[in-house]
Amino acid sequence: MATAEEKATEQTETQGQNGEVDEAQIQEQLGIEAGDTTFSLELSQDQQDVRDWAHGFAEQTVRPAAHEWDEKEEFPWPVVQEAAKIGLYGFESVAQFWADPSGLTFPLVNEELFWGDAGIGMAIFGTTLAVAGIFGSGSPEQLVEWVPQCFGDENDVKVGAFCASEPDAGSDVSGYRTTAKYDEGKDEWIINGQKAWATNGGIANVHVVIASVDRELGSRGHAAFVIPPGTKGCEQGAKVKKHGIRASHTADVHLDDVRVPGSCLLGGKEKLDERIAKTKEGKSSKGQAAMRTFELSRPTVASQAVGIARAAYEFALDYAKEREAFGRKIIENQSIAFTLADMKMEIDAARLLTHRAAWMGKTGKDFNNAEGSMSKLKAGEVAVWSTERAIQILGGNGYSREFPVERMHRDAKIWTIFEGTSEIQRLVISRAISGMQIQ
Repeated sequence: MATAEEKATEQTETQGQNGEVDEAQIQEQLGIEAGDTTFSLELSQDQQDVRDWAHGFAEQTVRPAAHEWDEKEEFPWPVVQEAAKIGLYGFESVAQFWADPSGLTFPLVNEELFWGDAGIGMAIFGTTLAVAGIFGSGSPEQLVEWVPQCFGDENDVKVGAFCASEPDAGSDVSGYRTTAKYDEGKDEWIINGQKAWATNGGIANVHVVIASVDRELGSRGHAAFVIPPGTKGCEQGAKVKKHGIRASHTADVHLDDVRVPGSCLLGGKEKLDERIAKTKEGKSSKGQAAMRTFELSRPTVASQAVGIARAAYEFALDYAKEREAFGRKIIENQSIAFTLADMKMEIDAARLLTHRAAWMGKTGKDFNNAEGSMSKLKAGEVAVWSTERAIQILGGNGYSREFPVERMHRDAKIWTIFEGTSEIQRLVISRAISGMQIQ
């Protein structure tokens, strides 16, 4: 074993005349070949290019339109069509983003668009929740058939809707009352019920609906169905007037004796029957249709919240560097500067958790500690906290609708509620780390 004197000599030998460490010599001593990278957070050139492309669209097209569509509380079809024209909205673009083996491109694009505006961002990417529903439960043939129909094309833009929550059951998926009964003679499923809080509900070309095929099994008796365009009995209910993300359409969906072909059961009847049989025998199954969709989408949802938080932080930082009070820039006050420092730190922490979860999901790593839920929980709460801090930094201007941080704060709140409330995320995490059924 080397003595302290020998170690000191070795360290001295690895330093240049200016006292700088000779990294090449250290790598040689450690047996690391030149060019080896054991760990890196650097984005690839392709990832940077896609991120910058999405940022350009968010800056030039989304932000200038944000206030108008928030005030109208209408779906921004023209903006979505512009996204389709440049290839940012559509089956091919989503497939390209999803194909990134690191899992980071999709979160990167979402962060940039929601940095532009959360309401319009949700209008553009709300369809991907329906796509996740099809991807999570469907066969390859069903993906090819239905996913393109969720988007349409640049000349005839369509949207998709994922319908899970109900008026009396949101986080409690076992409480879903919508039913699907099989008509064997006609090879059709008959779906009845009501869905609530459906993004794009009623205006969608394709609806993906979670329904119970066996009420006695609770959430284990659920299945996912595609409702094709123009299906009789699938109608929009009341449109929700929301606190935030007003450019995104949210509504109830009424399902009154909706008949769909047997082929619209995602995954097929044979797999469903096998899963139901295993459940009744007390054997484990692959889980719930709704939960599989949420697991696929949580890191992406987290990246959206990061985008909102970053937008508020950047606006507040620029404002603080320009605004003067008591004879100096307000950022020269520690209370303002320290708040901005904390905002930057929390946003970066949320992004790192998000990228880790996205990478884990894409590379097949198990979420043994509920890392997906961690990312969504952290990012959602950081978005609410950061936008509130931004309002405080702007003072009275921050509370005015003439400044965007007021809208950002209204938009951010839903990220602690939808796709699993903060309380549900903590429940999922606590169960994962303890191995116990925390109630």
